[in-house]
Amino acid sequence: MNKKIGLGITLLFFILLVGCNSNSLSNLSAFDESSAVSKDDLEVSESKEDIIDQLRRSNNSDIKALISNNFNFVDSVVGEDTTANVYGTLLFEVEELADLFAEIQQPKEISDFIDGQQILAYSDFFIVIKESEELANATFIEVASEQFVRENYSPNFLTTYFTIRMLDSFFGNNWVSNRRSYCSSNDCYGGYSTSRSYNKGGVTKNRGLGSFRGGGPSTGK
Repeated sequence: MNKKIGLGITLLFFILLVGCNSNSLSNLSAFDESSAVSKDDLEVSESKEDIIDQLRRSNNSDIKALISNNFNFVDSVVGEDTTANVYGTLLFEVEELADLFAEIQQPKEISDFIDGQQILAYSDFFIVIKESEELANATFIEVASEQFVRENYSPNFLTTYFTIRMLDSFFGNNWVSNRRSYCSSNDCYGGYSTSRSYNKGGVTKNRGLGSFRGGGPSTGK
């Protein structure tokens, strides 16, 4: 009887230990389908006016660094060789941010506001600003290198915002037609989404390990 009791206690201890370890690992893991960006991830103590003032008064005109330092990092989108960082806010609408970023660092091209999104194209990176499909009053800011956009994005998505001539000038002659040919038989990335099921066009997502600024893979302050 004592042996059975001892065995039962040992088994119970083992189950509890495994359960605790499992919870600890899940709390530290990267994005998975059981996770989703929430409004808590986007909450900040500063007001909109405070953030605008910080952006305009900064001596740093590198808009990528300013976004990293002033908006919460919530996600990253991992392509074949490059990663795009995604930030979020509850304080700004898409067009407000597009105008503010363009004021601080003038892009080579800026798209119209279409389907809840607007894109700023710089010489070596793109900023895609979009309304959240799931969170009311939330806006996401994806900062992606030229290489990431060229190697992962769908041309059908980008031609909604820019001309074929402009895209070919950025990514090389006949990029649109060559990319369309590739995407006709392969899934291609069509922009960031907080959808739980996400593995599209060879890219995956990694959730941030908390709400903080100055974050994101390969991002410096």
